[in-house]
Amino acid sequence: LGMRTNATMLFGHIESRRDRIEHLMALRDLQDETNGFDAFIPLLFKKANNPMGHLGEVSVIETLKTFAICRIVLDNIPHIKSYWPMLGKDLCQLSLLYGADDVDGTINDSTRIYSMAGAKDENPVMTAGDLEKLAKEAGYVAVERDSFYNELSKK
Repeated sequence: LGMRTNATMLFGHIESRRDRIEHLMALRDLQDETNGFDAFIPLLFKKANNPMGHLGEVSVIETLKTFAICRIVLDNIPHIKSYWPMLGKDLCQLSLLYGADDVDGTINDSTRIYSMAGAKDENPVMTAGDLEKLAKEAGYVAVERDSFYNELSKK
């Protein structure tokens, strides 16, 4: 079809580190074959209101290591997204220093499902200005883009 899309990996629940690497290597091989991915999104498992909640959650260090490994292994996928509604604003900002180059997540209250699943932020809403501040505090310039990574404006 020639359409480009995102690839994802839910991590921090029942999988082993080896499972994660095998998943990343399969995505890397598929990207070599198709060049079909614009971005990869590591999705952090949240335990609240979840039948697998007894498994707990991985540490901040493990999460940041996962981002770094994703960036190294998936060097053929142009972008690593940090999905702030799932990570929380602070961890999202840190992930920019560990391989993520894109902050993603809607900027309205449609992300409330993540707070129900145990995300750090009770009311996960960020304005465009909040996103700009998050990037700037991490040492980056915020760039507004469309879904195809065409630059719309620098902030």
